[in-house]
Formats: sequence, structure tokens, C-alpha cells
Amino acid sequence: MQLSHLLNTIITVPSCAAEIEVCGLSSDSREIAPGFVFAALPGTLADGTQFISQAVGKGACAVLVGEEVDIDELSIAVPVLRSRVPRRAFAMMASRFYGRQPEIAVAVTGTSGKTSVVEFTRQILGSLGLPAASIGTIGVVKPDGSTYGSLTTPDPVNLHKTLAELSREGVTHLAFEASSHGLAQHRLDGVKLRAGAFTNLGRDHLDYHPTLEDYMAAKMRLFRELLQPGQVAVINMDGEKAAEVLSCAQERGLKCLTVGREGTTLKLLRADPEGFSQRLEISTEGRRFEVVLPLVGAYQVENALTAAGLALAVGCDIEGVLEALGSLKGVKGRLDIVGEVGGGLAVVDYAHKPEALRAALSAVRPFVSGRLICVFGCGGDRDRGKRPIMGAIGAEMCDMVIVTDDNPRTEDARSIRAEILKAAPGALEIADRGEAILHAVSMMKQGDVVVVAGKGHETGQIVGHEVLPFSDFEVISSALEAISSGV
Repeated sequence: MQLSHLLNTIITVPSCAAEIEVCGLSSDSREIAPGFVFAALPGTLADGTQFISQAVGKGACAVLVGEEVDIDELSIAVPVLRSRVPRRAFAMMASRFYGRQPEIAVAVTGTSGKTSVVEFTRQILGSLGLPAASIGTIGVVKPDGSTYGSLTTPDPVNLHKTLAELSREGVTHLAFEASSHGLAQHRLDGVKLRAGAFTNLGRDHLDYHPTLEDYMAAKMRLFRELLQPGQVAVINMDGEKAAEVLSCAQERGLKCLTVGREGTTLKLLRADPEGFSQRLEISTEGRRFEVVLPLVGAYQVENALTAAGLALAVGCDIEGVLEALGSLKGVKGRLDIVGEVGGGLAVVDYAHKPEALRAALSAVRPFVSGRLICVFGCGGDRDRGKRPIMGAIGAEMCDMVIVTDDNPRTEDARSIRAEILKAAPGALEIADRGEAILHAVSMMKQGDVVVVAGKGHETGQIVGHEVLPFSDFEVISSALEAISSGV
């Protein structure tokens, strides 16, 4: 593709560079090959301009920088392209270079629930016969359920390469997570969207965003800039900051669909536990529907309704959408029901922060008629302040707590457990995570719920600098199978 075609309407191309043939794009100088455009972008650890010479030496045909960047262009042997917002220009270039995308794409932003909403959306669309995929924390999930990769919002090159591959494979519908990092860094600016959804806003990623207001502003780019007037915003009205998002979307001229107890498009009238499922009554367009949702937790109801709203936003019929809710499968590691034995239930959840642990335990409590048993630990080389907080939450909300190792990394695992146990009097300490899980599952009786928290979908445990194979889900599954077979 000629440079002039790649950059048309994005940035001005020097006349001497118009006919240069472009073979690829990258913002990583190590990936540059002959004919690549190198985007010299500022990073958290290093400035890309420091690697211009290296990229040119490897065959870069042009270099993209910000308008204000002070470099000696005469010393660079290839054209220098300047943009006021170079990250956005890079994303638009990636979109144009790879060309193809699924016809209908929807994005989901918010602090919690993004992974579940995009996967539920994929499942709903798939149940209606539409070839749909999702992209997010658990990776790229194809229409057949196969998964690969794992990055919440990929960089523009990998994102558009993936979109083109999915399109070539026949995927017509796509749901993906829009993280605050991805939105702030313009990674999604080249994606052609039909709708966007908002789940909620909590305190997160303040190591990257200087303030909570900045974090919120990054999320709002989806509604203020990426979605165009007349397109659809789906808003979980039961989520924190929902009213602000609704006001923003309305000002932008978006068509707003609201869901939840405070919503109007899909209004939740009631949600009652029914075994380890929930019977929902939903009002929409003057009609009432009853749905049995095979998931536990109030916030899973919010996630399911947000996903249903996105399916409506892209033209699916209400009857088919609500019927599909009855066959949803939980996302790996997110209030993930592993199985039942002896009238008890075992669940895996990714909760590794205080608010997430509280939310997970609150979500399952209505389904507990016996004891709520929780197995968790805290990661090493991370925020030490959360350890006693999580210990206190476990002690307050559970009938029994088993403190074990999470990913100790290079810290002393015993010290990590001790910091948790200080705030969890009466908790049981079992260092080996596998043994802790087996002990909890073996205790399960009628009406008990065991929650194994912290690692969710992860398939490794980080000890020192080594990643050891380990899966909470697999350990629980083996334990349930052994109990069921009487072993």
C-alpha cells in the first residue's frame, strides 16, 4: 500500500514520500522490518524517539512523531510524518492498512463487568445464528468458543490484524472491551462501531490515571468521541456514575437504551434466587417477560441485561434476546460455577482486590442456606495495604475463611498470609493452594457455597520468578469428581 493512500485525510504526506510502498506498521522498533512505518510514540518507560535510528537502520520507510517533538529531521534518512495526535493517527493507519473488520462492532467500557458483558453479548448473538466473536481480558473468543491471546485492549496493529482475520473467517459481529488505557491511548479510534455500553465506575488504574476524574474522562471518550450521533449507547443505570454517562450520551446525540432496576428499555422488576440460578422479571415496551438466568450474583444480572441491550442495539428481536439469557454460560473465572456436589456449590472468581472480593461474596450470599466458605490469598510484590482489608472482609462476610497463597512472586509467602490473618481471627491457614481448595471442597454440605477467589481464569501460579502450572478451576473440578465417585 502506498504511503499516500495510507495517510490520505489522516495527516499530510510529504510529496517526496507519496509513492513509498508500506509493508507494515509498528510502534516497537524491535518489530520493524524493511518497508515498515515506525510510530515513535511516548511510552511509560521510554520515549519512542530514542529508537528512531534503530528503526531506520532496520529498514523503516517513514517515522511518525508528534507535532511538538524536537528532533533533527535532516539527520533522519527517511520522511518524518507529524501529527497533533500521533496515537490516533497510528490507529487510523492500522485500520486502513489491514482494511477489513467485522460489519458490526460494539464496545463495552466501565470498571467492572466488561469481560462478562462482551462474552455474554457474543453468546446471545451466537444463539441467534449470528457469527460473533469477542475480544477482551480472556482473549479472542471465536464463534465456536475457542480462545486465544489475552489482552484487554490490544495495540492498534494487533487489534486491526485480529479484526481482519476474524472478518476473513466470516465473523460479522464483534463485542470487545474498551479499557481506560485503550481509550486514552486512542487504540480504538479506527474501529467502526455501531454501539457502546457502560457498566459502572469504581476506583481503579490510578497508577496510570492521575485522578479519578481523568479515569472517568478516558471512559467517556467512547461516548463523547468514538460513537457518532445517532448511534446507540447502552447504559446500566444501576451502575455508579450512570446518570453522568446518560447525560453525556444524550448531549452527544446518541440513542440511549437503559437497563437495570433504574432502566427503562430493559427494566428489572425482580430477581429471585431459584436454586443456583435466578428468576428475573423484566419489563420492556409495555410487556413483561420471565427469564431463568443460570448465573449467581446481582452484578451478573446487570451484566446480562447490558449484553441484552447491546444485542437490541444492533437490531436483534426482544424475544430471541431474552430467550438467549436462559442459556448463558459464565465467563471463565468470573463468578464461574465449577459444579455442585452434595447440595453445595463451588465457584471461582477473579476477585483480587478488596471491593471485588466484597462484591463476589455479596453476590453469592443470597444463594447460601448453609455456610459461605472462602479460599483466598494476596499477591506478592503488590499493594500490601489491601491484605488486612481483604482479611477483614473475609472474616466479616464468610462463615469460614481459608487463607492460602496466591501469586507470592518474590515475597515471603508466610509473611503475606500473616498480614491477611491479622485481620481475620479464626481463619484457617493452609499454605499450599491446592490443599486449601481440596479442604474447602471436602467440607461442602447441603446449602454451602465455596468461593475460591483471586486467580480466576489464570492457569499458573507465580512463585519467585517461575510460573508453575496451576488452575483453581481444574483443582476444584478434580475434587468434585472425586467426591462424586466416592474416591
